[in-house]
Amino acid sequence: MRIAIIGGGIGGLTLGLYFERAGIDCTIHELVPVVKPLGVGINLQPHAFRLLAELGLADALAARGVEPREFCFYNRHGQFIYAEPCGRHAGYAWPHFSIHRGDLHEVLYEAASKRLGTAQVITDRRLVGLDPGPDHVRLRLQSADGREHTAQFDAVIGCDGIHSAVRRHLYPDEGPPAFEGIHMWRGVTRAAPFLTGGSIVRCGSLNFGKVTIYPIRNHPDGSQLINWVAEIRKGALTHADWSRPGRLEDFIGYYADRRFDWLDVPALMRSADLILEYPMVDRDPLPRWSFGRVTLLGDAAHPMYPRGGNGAAQAILDAQCLAQQLAADTDVVDALREYDARRRPATTEVVLTNRRQPPDAIIEEVEARTAGAPFGKLDDVLPITKIREISERYQRVAGMDIATVNRASS
Repeated sequence: MRIAIIGGGIGGLTLGLYFERAGIDCTIHELVPVVKPLGVGINLQPHAFRLLAELGLADALAARGVEPREFCFYNRHGQFIYAEPCGRHAGYAWPHFSIHRGDLHEVLYEAASKRLGTAQVITDRRLVGLDPGPDHVRLRLQSADGREHTAQFDAVIGCDGIHSAVRRHLYPDEGPPAFEGIHMWRGVTRAAPFLTGGSIVRCGSLNFGKVTIYPIRNHPDGSQLINWVAEIRKGALTHADWSRPGRLEDFIGYYADRRFDWLDVPALMRSADLILEYPMVDRDPLPRWSFGRVTLLGDAAHPMYPRGGNGAAQAILDAQCLAQQLAADTDVVDALREYDARRRPATTEVVLTNRRQPPDAIIEEVEARTAGAPFGKLDDVLPITKIREISERYQRVAGMDIATVNRASS
């Protein structure tokens, strides 16, 4: 069995590592000519970290990331709403790690290149043609100099992101990603630790300016690389570029008064090493991923709002499931169909929940009930039982509640 993986991002590399572990021959085809560390922060919740640990990557990831202790929720005035422990501090059998996306990708890329062999991890390959047949799939790939490369495989897995060429082949009339007016700026700043030094903070709401802040790298001098994400509901979509440089003046006004005793938010933003602007987009769930010998995985299958640490996590879960199915079933078409049946309903629920009630719905609910004003006694606004209900519901939907994760671990 020979499998082609289109896309060498987090999902594609994880899938390649799971295939190698299962003895499945695969080749990863990546668009960019040179792989470089890009992006900003990402969270690996215990349900995802468990699988990367299963691939032998735990020590490499732990050496680069930060193990957070808690999730904290504040309104835009800096008033504390709620906190809950995370990872092993909450009773999970596996830790939660916050890490730079470039560091995560580098760990995966180095492992894939070593275990699969550099000849099986090919860069500078753009998918330009896909011709499925009853017994194989014929690919046409193009390098930056215009040369074409053709090959046949038993199956093709589209792991090529939200602008997936494989998905476009399967759904040529789908149109652009869905946008509901939320703009996002992401940055990293080297600064002193705040709160516990392992706190993931969500502060404010979309209408008044939401910000998520957490450390992603520890430095020997005691400082940390802090990841921050500003989200604002404002205006129409002007681009869908995931690496466009951001301008501080486009959003800093929303955060000018966020100077708290635990952190000076505007100072953190003004000291950023890097700012990128992103549109908050996803796509409507598909009725089907697998068509014969072709299927989708990760953002190509279920692009979702980057909330709750679940974009990359769901791709990692996809990879484990797909590798299991192909290792257990000699009929490729049946294996891809079963993978679709197992993973598509679960990810559909996460996509829709990330739209309407992600973890920070706790803050949105408080700010809606107070019309954005400071509150006196929180219990008079939103009882703690309701807050815990929102949090626990999201964990169940995403498959990362403690009982589910620890049961899988055992």
